[in-house]
Amino acid sequence: MARGSIPAELTGSPMPRHVAVVMDGNARWAAERGSSTLTGHARGLEAFKNCVSTCSDWGIPALTVFAFSTENWGRSTAEVSFLMSLFTRALREEGQALHSRGVRFRAIGDLSKLPRSLLDEIDRLEALTCDNHQGMQLSVAISFGGRQDLVQAARALAIKAAKGLLSPSEIDETLFEQHLSLAPVLQLVGHPDVLIRTSGEHRLSNFLLWELAYTELVFSPVLWPDFDEVHLMAALLQYQNRNRRFGQRES
Repeated sequence: MARGSIPAELTGSPMPRHVAVVMDGNARWAAERGSSTLTGHARGLEAFKNCVSTCSDWGIPALTVFAFSTENWGRSTAEVSFLMSLFTRALREEGQALHSRGVRFRAIGDLSKLPRSLLDEIDRLEALTCDNHQGMQLSVAISFGGRQDLVQAARALAIKAAKGLLSPSEIDETLFEQHLSLAPVLQLVGHPDVLIRTSGEHRLSNFLLWELAYTELVFSPVLWPDFDEVHLMAALLQYQNRNRRFGQRES
């Protein structure tokens, strides 16, 4: 959709090129309503779909969301199984709509732990959308941990050095970043400009530790299933009102 879709309140300052979101609060949302955690996750999916469509409509080039962490594998078998099924069904049902919007889909994280049915849907949707270079770059972190991603990048470089493919002296920030899971998006769009975390928590929870070094952090008290375009606009207004100096002084 054209940039004219951006709310007037946001047009006075540059929009972020890359938005990251920690989608938190599904269980608390459900508990407040006397419902099960699984119901909260289902409602959270609706909020996710709305966030994707809104960011796409507003012309945001990249959206990266934290859907399931490496630590989340420690939850109950019933909850994990439900989430894996929910992710699988969502990709199957929403894939064509994403493609029609011109969205490029990627999954990042330790995907080797995911069930085959989910991996099949990920492979299918990544293949379907792989040529959508001009649309929004949607990255969904599943079985993802920031520390683990740094370790796998270091390991990949160590293997290349051990094989004589590069010298340790050649390793710098640029080369290291090329081995992160989010590298294709970073090369196209850059690091996240703003991280939004819902539910009132004030921590990164092992998400994109390298990529968020200079990202503006916005913490919303809203529980994720209630997070809509009004709350997204409020978060982006906070971002637009920040003075980003990247360690420099104003002239």
